[in-house]
Amino acid sequence: MTKGNINPKVDEFLNKAEKWKAEFEELRAIVLECGLTEEFKWMHPCYTYKKKNIVLIHGFKEYCALLFHKGALLKDNHGILIQQTENVQAARQIRFTDVQEIVEMENIIKEYIHEAIEVEKAGLEVEYKKDTEYVIPEEFQVKLDENFDLKTAFEALTPGRQRAYIFHFSQPKQSKTRAARVEKYIPQILNGKGLKDCTCGLSKRMPNCDGSHKAVR
Repeated sequence: MTKGNINPKVDEFLNKAEKWKAEFEELRAIVLECGLTEEFKWMHPCYTYKKKNIVLIHGFKEYCALLFHKGALLKDNHGILIQQTENVQAARQIRFTDVQEIVEMENIIKEYIHEAIEVEKAGLEVEYKKDTEYVIPEEFQVKLDENFDLKTAFEALTPGRQRAYIFHFSQPKQSKTRAARVEKYIPQILNGKGLKDCTCGLSKRMPNCDGSHKAVR
């Protein structure tokens, strides 16, 4: 790894990792060898090309993954890309369960990363389909169209969290009020939090908010 490309926030993230630490470190090394810029977004290592998101490293209970922000546009020659849920339209994952698996797939991983970079260089965009279960209010749709980071963060939320936001944004009759609600919750969405999720870290009912933040005001 080139020291100039290393983000101290990612070092901190890795030092605190209780699970998948070796896998995260191996993925980090592979991604950085592809010439991407290391950043820290949505509380995870994120790698960009000219400020455009390419891949994100994250972990779950059963696996860790390399998430391609525009994975739906990749050819997937090896048939390894996974759509996390049916509601995720753009992003795709390559999943791993041990570090040796990552080592053995290094060349393939780099192949996918380089293809993702070429997709970004070409300016290709995913054509998003409207969700038939609910209509996104215009005030929020405009923000999603303008802000790719916001769109990516919103799609990463669970379907239930997405619906909660859409319902909350749609309730006011006046456009001005709807727009104000959207603006208020953009930072929360970017942080990967749902409408009712705790944002202060004090809740005893994590991830839900129980009002503990009021005690420190």
